[in-house]
This record gives sequence, structure tokens and C-alpha cells, in this order.
Amino acid sequence: MRKKHIFPVLLTLSILFGMSLAGCGGSDMPAPGATLYTVRDLMEQDPKGVLQQVADIGYVNIEATNYEDGKFYGMAPQEFKSYLGEIGLQPLSVHQGGVTMENADQMIADTKAAGFRYFVIPVPPMGRFTFDPETRTLGMTGTVQELTDIVNTLAQKCKAAGLELLYHNHDFEFKPNEQGIIPIDYMLENTDPDLVNFQMDLYWVTRAGADPLDYFEKYPDRFKIWHVKDMDSQGRFAPVGTGTIDFKRIVAKKEQSGMEYYIVEQDMTFDGMQPLEAIRTSYENLDEIGLR
Repeated sequence: MRKKHIFPVLLTLSILFGMSLAGCGGSDMPAPGATLYTVRDLMEQDPKGVLQQVADIGYVNIEATNYEDGKFYGMAPQEFKSYLGEIGLQPLSVHQGGVTMENADQMIADTKAAGFRYFVIPVPPMGRFTFDPETRTLGMTGTVQELTDIVNTLAQKCKAAGLELLYHNHDFEFKPNEQGIIPIDYMLENTDPDLVNFQMDLYWVTRAGADPLDYFEKYPDRFKIWHVKDMDSQGRFAPVGTGTIDFKRIVAKKEQSGMEYYIVEQDMTFDGMQPLEAIRTSYENLDEIGLR
């Protein structure tokens, strides 16, 4: 697919039919994806220029994380979709943490118009997500049942619009709450796979002390997108392939998990590394861990 004489044709087909380009040589691996959350500060300054740089690295699928006043990074949905197409990028998923029952219909319509396939709930919405800056602990208010009911309702709206809804995890969903309930287990068991599936963040699962493979075995086919980022020896975010997570054993079970796409992410960078440098390093190491 990297050969110049066939790539433009395949790219055109992928955009027309909403498919992801697989790796070269007929591999069934999806094309590399990146979330714009990693480069969020740069996107505020020069969104089109930064998108071009992300494309130049080699990424194809894009996850957006900025939606305000009906626009993605200051661009109307169709403008955003068109520009991505011009530079060889595909709108795959969007994190919509600001969704409410009041704005959901418009948000879903704009997500569809921008060409995205997946509508992702990145945290418990509607004021339910909590963060303690002193302990750096993530959590949620309300009950897991309430959260699950919200997710189910939004998923029905998404399906009616031709979108797929995913819930993205952090670490607290994999730990028993005060009632002894493991939130992610409750959600998996009380959502319809035809409506709701999950974006597994491999870093946060690892941070929680859970094993992704246990979840792939217990809940096969439910984890449609992976967030792929590594963990350094201090437990911090790190470029893929430079840390302690054993991605190869996880990638070996990608079919069982239901993974259709993967998204490279690094929430923060450290020791002077810049965000674009981080996602470039991650891209260069995808081959080594079996993702490209």
C-alpha cells in the first residue's frame, strides 16, 4: 500500500467507503491512528498545519477531542472532513466529553457530518467525572447504573444517526467502588453489544492493575478501538515501545478483543520531549510491537 502507483487509488476508496487502510503487504492490521489530544496545545495555534504534520509522520486515522460551538478545531463539520481528505487523513472517532441530553442530538449530527464513525464518551459525562489534584485520583459521582443508563440512551441516538458509540476507560472503572462493583464489568454486562462497545485504553488498564487479556477472554469482541500508549518506569505516560507494557502479548489477542482500529496517544510528555516528537517515536516503534 505504500507503493506510489496504488496508494492514491486505495486512499480514495477508503474515504469513499469509510474503510481504514491496512498495512502494506496485505496485512489485516488497520492503518495507524492518532488522537489529537496529544497535540491539543499545538492544535489551538495552527490546526491545519499540525494536522499536516501528523499526516506527514504516517498516521491515517484521526481521533478528534475538540468540539465547540458546532465546530471541530474551529472548522465546521464539512470543512473539517474536507481538509482531512485533502491531506490523506480519515476522521475515525471523536471524544465528546461535553455531551448532555440537551445537546446530544446536535453533537451527534455534527459528528456524523464530519465523517466520524465512532462517538466516544471519554469520561462519565454530565458532571460525573472527578479528579483530585492533590492525589491525582480519577473517579466519578453517582452510581454505575446511572452512568450505564446514560450511555445506553446516547447509544440509541447514535445508532439512529448511523454512528457507533464507545466508552473510553481510565483506571477507576477497573477497581471496585464503595458498593464493591467494578464499573467496567457492570457496564459490559448491562449494555447491548449492538449499541455499546468500548475503547480500551491499554495504559489505564495496566495502571489499574488489570490484565487486558482477561477482559478479552471474558468479554470478547467488545473493544473496538485501543488507545495505545506506554508506561515508563515511574508510571508516567511514555511513547509506544519505550516503556514497560508488553504490547506483543496484547496484540496477539487483537482478534479476540474485537479490535478494529488503534489510536496512539500520550496525554502528557516529560523530560523535554515535545508532543509531535512523542507521536513520531510511537509511530516508528509500531512495527516492533506488531501493530504495523
